[in-house]
Amino acid sequence: MCNDYRYVQPPDTLRDEFSQLKIPLKWAQGGAPNYPPYEEIRVSQTAPIVRGSSEGVSLSVTPWAWKTPRGKPVFNFRSEGRSFAKSDRCLIPADGFYEFTAPDDPKQKRKDKHLFTLEGEPWFWIAGLVKEGAFTMLTTAPGEDIAPYHDRQIVVLGRDEGPAWLDLSRPETELLRPLPAGSLHHEQVR
Repeated sequence: MCNDYRYVQPPDTLRDEFSQLKIPLKWAQGGAPNYPPYEEIRVSQTAPIVRGSSEGVSLSVTPWAWKTPRGKPVFNFRSEGRSFAKSDRCLIPADGFYEFTAPDDPKQKRKDKHLFTLEGEPWFWIAGLVKEGAFTMLTTAPGEDIAPYHDRQIVVLGRDEGPAWLDLSRPETELLRPLPAGSLHHEQVR
């Protein structure tokens, strides 16, 4: 399951995106957003997320994964059969995510690492939830592009679909679904 992703776009990317949509974007920590490019974001690290508010949307840097009562991190959350209308929904900006498979070479100890990006787009959204001051990614059944590598996939939303996840202006079933074949570009990076 996705436990490593990437977002190397500058902070102005999100400001420009919401400016074009005429949706006010506020930096939750005050001032102007400033965060580094994230080549790899792993569970428990902090990363930018966007949440809806009555005045538009707010951007914050938030930890990935809340803890269960037993202390295990909840970094992915199954979306099927659930309603998130009363949940604290968020958008996780990303320009790639990684999946890991058993190595092709049996002598190799480290797993093979695969990078997936959205075909024809510089970045995209991942549907998420916020709880206890941390975020998690929603998952769904795998689309054809992911199925050879994993039995689940994160919910990838196109840039135009992001606001609909925050305000549920479209049915959840239209948003929380696998991507059609050919939507993701794959590259083996290790």
